[in-house]
Amino acid sequence: MPPSDVTTLLRRWTAGDKSAIDQLAPLIYAELRKLAHRQLRRERRNRTLQSTALVHEAWLRLVDQKQAHWRDRAHFFAVSGQMMRRILVDHARAQHAEKRGGGASVLALDETMDMPAQRSLEMIALDDALNELARLDARQSQVIELRFFAGLSIDETAEALGVSKATVNRDWVTGRAWLLRELDRRPNLDN
Repeated sequence: MPPSDVTTLLRRWTAGDKSAIDQLAPLIYAELRKLAHRQLRRERRNRTLQSTALVHEAWLRLVDQKQAHWRDRAHFFAVSGQMMRRILVDHARAQHAEKRGGGASVLALDETMDMPAQRSLEMIALDDALNELARLDARQSQVIELRFFAGLSIDETAEALGVSKATVNRDWVTGRAWLLRELDRRPNLDN
């Protein structure tokens, strides 16, 4: 499906046309699964969280948004990637709290969701570092999220942020370098 058709349906959804959601879902489902698979590919091979469960949880959260104003396809997938990141981080934090006896309720995407403890801690460390980067340079943080978590291209990221491709490239290189340095400096949270 051409991106313009998806954009048209997203704009209809933003305008309050509920039938647009029903038409949109089958058109973007495969792309959402690819996005979820990309997110989960970073996890250990023995993980049991399935792409389908992550897509469904993200979709429910996206549809539940009351004031969503979708500009275009790139904006939608950027928000979808961020939503999936939040779901994985929330799960990792809940799992770590439970492991430490915190009694936190576990995010239930499905009964088989089980992220290995070390990968959960790495996800938490990455989230903390991205939040710190956002305080230092919000746009660099956005570029990292859109490229790494949402899987957007340089062109799509530039379009979503309303900046040039050169700016995205510069922020991508600088932001990644900062994140890698910051993650290397952080102590192992599992000790």
